[in-house]
This record gives sequence, structure tokens and C-alpha cells, in this order.
Amino acid sequence: MFGDFQSWILILLGIGALGLKGYAFIDALRVPTQAFPAAGKWSKPIWLSILGVALLVEIALFPTPLFFVNLLGVVGAAVYLVDVRPAVRQFGGGRRNGNTHDGPYGPW
Repeated sequence: MFGDFQSWILILLGIGALGLKGYAFIDALRVPTQAFPAAGKWSKPIWLSILGVALLVEIALFPTPLFFVNLLGVVGAAVYLVDVRPAVRQFGGGRRNGNTHDGPYGPW
């Protein structure tokens, strides 16, 4: 019984990691190329490579989300979402085409 519980936990962690990496990759695809250097971040091809490899490794090694390479991919996706994404959104990245009048609950 405990083995089944562990298996479900690993599957849920894998689904979460896959969602995180997929969201980060798709978001990086949508950001204009010029926004990355304008924000002082690595270029778009570098971030797409990091996130793309992380996503492919997650898909290939899905039942093992705690594998070291998968954990590195989660860290890469988290760094993109927490550090890079807010910076590039200020320079025209994201859905609102760089609307700088965004408050905590949306545009104003």
C-alpha cells in the first residue's frame, strides 16, 4: 500500500514539473526577442534552449521527477518564471504588449 502512495506522489510531482516547464517554455516563445537584451537577461535562444531541453528531459524521464537532471530543469524553469519573465514583461514581453500600467489586479 505504501508503495502505491509513493508512486502516486511521484506521478503528481512529475505532472507538476511538466506543467511548470511547459508553461515557462510557451511563455518564452511568446516574448519578443528584443525584450531579453533590453531587460539585461540572456538572449531568447539561450532561454529557449534551456527550457526546451528541460521539457524534453522531463518528457523522456517522466516517471522519475526527482532525478537530478529533472530537478535542474525545474530550477531553470523557476528562475525564468520568477526572474526573467517579470523583467521582460516590462520591455514589451507578454500578453499585454508591454503595458506598463499594470497594477496588482490588472491594468489601470
